[in-house]
Amino acid sequence: MPFRFLTAGESHGPGLGAILEGLPAGIPVSADGIAEDLARRQRGYGRGARMRIEQDRAEITGGVRHGRTLGSPVLLLVRNRDWENWTRVMQVEELSGEEAAELAALADAGNRRAVPVTRVRPGHADLAGALKYDTADVRDILERASARETTMRVAAGAVCRAFLRELGIDVWSFTAEVGGVPMDPARATRTREEAEASPLRCPDPEGEAAMIARIDEARSGGDTVGGVFEVVARGVPVGLGSHVHWDRRLDGRLAAAICSIPSVKGAEFGLGFEQTRRLGSEVHDVVTGVGIDGAASPVPGFEGPVRRWLHATNRAGGLTGGITNGEPLVVRGAVKPISTLARPLPSADLRTGEAVATAHYERSDISVVPAAGVIGEAMVMLVLADAILEKFGGDSLDEVRDNLHRYLERTLAMTGGEGAVPGGAGRAATAADTPGDEPGTAGSGGDD
Repeated sequence: MPFRFLTAGESHGPGLGAILEGLPAGIPVSADGIAEDLARRQRGYGRGARMRIEQDRAEITGGVRHGRTLGSPVLLLVRNRDWENWTRVMQVEELSGEEAAELAALADAGNRRAVPVTRVRPGHADLAGALKYDTADVRDILERASARETTMRVAAGAVCRAFLRELGIDVWSFTAEVGGVPMDPARATRTREEAEASPLRCPDPEGEAAMIARIDEARSGGDTVGGVFEVVARGVPVGLGSHVHWDRRLDGRLAAAICSIPSVKGAEFGLGFEQTRRLGSEVHDVVTGVGIDGAASPVPGFEGPVRRWLHATNRAGGLTGGITNGEPLVVRGAVKPISTLARPLPSADLRTGEAVATAHYERSDISVVPAAGVIGEAMVMLVLADAILEKFGGDSLDEVRDNLHRYLERTLAMTGGEGAVPGGAGRAATAADTPGDEPGTAGSGGDD
């Protein structure tokens, strides 16, 4: 069965759900492990009031027994604490005459939750969604279009993190830019742990301070700011994805996953658009041959030196021809400013078609870039889990691991190499392509 996942639920409904199908048996999974990533998604300077209401924790209601996956679908549930304030507005059952009258009375009394939403927000799914699904109340659209849905992407991604970790693959993100203020790789002195504990999950303390000032400036003006997050995956084996069809290219699949995140309007790999401003000799990564970096294998049960094909640089971001090349995978997402503004833009009314002075406003974040990075991690991990299972197969974790190990040995057979294990650590870490593990190693885009 191919790997796939689905999410369900509305922002102010009773809860959110996710189902993952196709994962092998034997993956160690716990609610506490999932909760760590859910908490990371909720943090970050510039987040709104909703994050003070919710304390997301996923219930594992299927597919796991005694802390390990069974090979059957994994079912996850996160309950919305804010549901108690929206029970009538978001009621699942059809409203009785009495209940409809109650809701109308609340609206007449000025209860903003009960008032149908008709003033569409520029930049949001409001207008296009309402016209597509033939509704006169934008509430029907905004509840699902809300980024609250990404809670379940992160929960599902956390299950995949547990799977990838068993294969020696590590995925992490950081904030690279906010409101036009970029981090400086030369000042990226924070370790990964220190960056995680910082307000914006940024390895550059000085750059982060300027980003925070930019967020404060936007807040005082009733505005919002976007930015850029970067996701780096290490230990990714060579050979995931394929060049043979457009929909099998891993860079295309990753770009689709990143751009599916609400507010993300662009994705790039390695140097990304910077490659268009350089000569070919300044872009392409020289293959230096097979080498050993002296590190131990990250895969449990396969100890020994890491021996793999190496490149002098990682400007391509770990992907060539739609296939992973064994270097760290580097992907960035461009996050637009949130559409809901405290000082709303002019707009139009869905029912009358006439201009209105201000669009709908409920509540909003000022900046979501740190959280978007955590969601980006989840999407990368979901795609990598799919690609791993597509390439190596296996109904149990041990079978997948054995298949991976034998494959990596074959990739070195022509060179006479022995002891091949998953790559990704490769040559010594540099500020160019392995951000965030140690002081001075954080950098954007694998730029050299």
